Amino acid sequence: MPPSRPDDPIPQTAAGLQALFINTSLKRDARKSHTAKLMAMAETICSRAGADVTHIHLADYDVPNGVHADMRKHGAHTDDWPDLWNRVEAADILVIGTPIWLGQESSLCRTLVERLYAMSGTLNEKGQSIFYGMVGGTMITGNEDGLKHCASSILFALQHLGCTIPPQADCGWIGEAGPGPSFGDPQETGPAAGSDSEFTQRNTTIMTWNLIHMARLLKEADGLPRYGNDRTAWSEGARFGLEQPHAVAN
Repeated sequence: MPPSRPDDPIPQTAAGLQALFINTSLKRDARKSHTAKLMAMAETICSRAGADVTHIHLADYDVPNGVHADMRKHGAHTDDWPDLWNRVEAADILVIGTPIWLGQESSLCRTLVERLYAMSGTLNEKGQSIFYGMVGGTMITGNEDGLKHCASSILFALQHLGCTIPPQADCGWIGEAGPGPSFGDPQETGPAAGSDSEFTQRNTTIMTWNLIHMARLLKEADGLPRYGNDRTAWSEGARFGLEQPHAVAN
């Protein structure tokens, strides 16, 4: 394939894909979320590439912490997670957005990871984790250090659940250390904070297209082959070439 040119049309590689962006900002008003402004850049690329894009502002919902599929069965009065899970399960691409607080992802982000983990025992028709075939990425904002730390935590969780993580599946923007503008804040002069960062623009673009390409590959391959990771077959005695190590005599 020849190198891309600035005037090349956007390939519709994401046609038929479901892209779900979950923003774990602590702001109750979604319109004030700086993380949402960064996520919109990736959402636009996905949409222009043909994907069906959904954005969820998690603070709009009542999602109690816990590691069960429905926390109403474990003491919670309400739980919106079962309905939200239907949208997660349908996604080909799952992107988690979070701000940084004291070097960590938001408390809502950790709750989301817990609730995703609650579903890890659910299997697909191949006997694999229900997350097999889903591609994961993360987008992070803040005006303090911690971007890579947060990304490593979130991406580890996603791959542990069964999501496929493509190359460079994270992006973000952080301002100068200490108090200062957050992503998208208006400035006295010039563009909004962070919007002119070519580094952030480039990494956001690369991340988004890598998610799209990997999701397309998995879609066309009908996910991962079942041999070697079929939990149902494992419970029935299949060992897929595993051999116990022999005891070594002293």
